[in-house]
Amino acid sequence: MTQQASFAALQERIAAVNDVLNATSLLTWDSRTMMPAGGAETRGHQIATLTRVARDLLLASETERALNEAERALEGVPADAAERRMVEQTRHAVEHHRSVPASLIQERASLRTVAQSAWIEARSKSEFSIYEPHLAKTVELSRAYADCIGWSEHPYDAMVSIYEPGETAASLKGLFSKLRDGLLPILAAARSRPRPRSDFLFRDFPDEGQRAFGLSLAEKLGYDLQRGRLDTTVHPFEVSFTRNDVRITTRYNRNYLPASMFGTAHEVGHGLYEQGVDPAYTRTTLATDLVGLYAVGGTSFGAHESQSRLWENHIVRSRTFWERHFPDLQRHFPDQLGDVSAEEFYRAVTRVEPGFIRVEADELTYDFHIMLRVDIECALMDGSLPVSDLPGAWNAAIKRDLDLTVPNDANGVLQDVHWSTGYIGSFPTYTIGNVMGAQVMETLRRQNPSVDSSIEAGDYSVLSEELRTRIWQHGRRFMRDELLERETGRRLDPAPYLTYLHNKYAS
Repeated sequence: MTQQASFAALQERIAAVNDVLNATSLLTWDSRTMMPAGGAETRGHQIATLTRVARDLLLASETERALNEAERALEGVPADAAERRMVEQTRHAVEHHRSVPASLIQERASLRTVAQSAWIEARSKSEFSIYEPHLAKTVELSRAYADCIGWSEHPYDAMVSIYEPGETAASLKGLFSKLRDGLLPILAAARSRPRPRSDFLFRDFPDEGQRAFGLSLAEKLGYDLQRGRLDTTVHPFEVSFTRNDVRITTRYNRNYLPASMFGTAHEVGHGLYEQGVDPAYTRTTLATDLVGLYAVGGTSFGAHESQSRLWENHIVRSRTFWERHFPDLQRHFPDQLGDVSAEEFYRAVTRVEPGFIRVEADELTYDFHIMLRVDIECALMDGSLPVSDLPGAWNAAIKRDLDLTVPNDANGVLQDVHWSTGYIGSFPTYTIGNVMGAQVMETLRRQNPSVDSSIEAGDYSVLSEELRTRIWQHGRRFMRDELLERETGRRLDPAPYLTYLHNKYAS
């Protein structure tokens, strides 16, 4: 068999896996946007079945045969060639899934939808006890999964490796230590200033006006609505069914405008990444997380978050953005914002004010939310924190880090969707995204001055093209640190992020 034929046979097998995983994602999207509550149990079975089918396709003898032939055919191909990376990543995923029983994969997938439904009910009633048994089961299955794939120093290492390969509990502890030391003086300087006016953010903003502005914002940033759509959900997310169908969601708080506005900008960043993947990678390993059994083009969760946090904070939460676009927002809400200037609005949406909700946190306190969650996840995984004690531990951590007293479970331990979907180990990727996004922006601004000049003119196409060329188009071809070394000359480095925050909040 020729090299081309060998590789084509493997591609056909992986394309089928990708198709099944996209169908799974479509069922998940529906469960979080449209599905009636009564459908949770059967939807869980449907998703579990498709997840098992995807795994069975990956581990089938036909796939193994095609993989062996492709490996032999590509022996002389450069190590960083796309075809070589596809084969290597497929082999890694096959070995990973061979170490995990099919029954455990299916049980985790089946639990996900049921747990998510219980979390939605618990959050609406602010009663952790409704969700507690489901989280206990999630932790139990996560420990079993970690034992199957292996770990040496901490069981959390195995779970983090699924979302951010190369990171461990120890490496995260080192990163967080540097960030905490750097953030505290910036936070102190910012909080020492008089608080800006922000009363107008809490006026009555009808959902239809928020949606209209959100759609116009998405298009301004470059999100292609011919290949995407905006819907509502309990907890905003983005999901792609190949680069040709990339959907985003948001939520509307009628009495707090920033929630949907910045939430939409965040998800647009994710959407741009997925829409920007090289079309040649569609339905291939380089647009499929074969380890996590998830159809996605981003190379890691942290890399994905780097794009969403970059667009949300460096662009939409900037003074330049509101100097240019505040009149657009006023046109959507003339009565609510007619007495507000662009500068007042910018100061209000960048005010430093510790709060309970992570997704609504200001830039300086956001990472404290992430760090306390990672501490909790580590304790859950090693058994030092029983699930029953979680609300108390959460509330104590919020008091310690943000000096806030949590009023109820909905504003505390029940606010995030992640654990209900089984995503233990994914939280550190948000802070990794903050660090990576700042590192990339620093390099782009230094190497291409037209990035800033075009942003000031309200044109985001230059930035989008730089990011598409440097990050998005590569899909999963390069690891996160490979991308950073290629584009910034060094691996993950918190210095640019701390400099960015200092210039914005402490100067």
